[in-house]
Amino acid sequence: MSQSHKQSQRIHTNRFFFALELGFYAGFIWGGIRWIFYAFHFSSILPGFLLEPFFKHSFLESTAGQVAGWLSFIGLSIIASLLYVYVFRRAKGPWPGIAYGVVWWVVLMIVIAPLLNMSPPMKQLSWDTHISEACLFLLWGLFIGYTTAEEYTDEKTREPEEALS
Repeated sequence: MSQSHKQSQRIHTNRFFFALELGFYAGFIWGGIRWIFYAFHFSSILPGFLLEPFFKHSFLESTAGQVAGWLSFIGLSIIASLLYVYVFRRAKGPWPGIAYGVVWWVVLMIVIAPLLNMSPPMKQLSWDTHISEACLFLLWGLFIGYTTAEEYTDEKTREPEEALS
């Protein structure tokens, strides 16, 4: 069987559905960890901080508001995954994903959140909150980026068939 025939037989991953699934799991896992960070007072930022412009603060402090916050983080993760898969899917290794998470942290937590009163200004937050949120977004970006890299930069398909067996 020729190499070009093998490549034409390869099944290609649907980018849209892959990004939706990846975003859901990224939001589910890391949004759940955000909620745990808040519950154990590692972070003072509400799980539903993304919904602050749309709901009353008292609702976001309730259990229903925290669940809504978790769902909003899943929505954010789906958007971030779609963006990453369509723009950076060929990036290799963990570093692009780490940088992606850090960029999201800077944009959301330093620029947008204080501007829209979604959280207090960074200088008013504790170091525990700074470190917890930065690490969470870093790992969230790593999860999205490295999962995408594994899916779209599969190097073993370039190996000769004898090396695989």
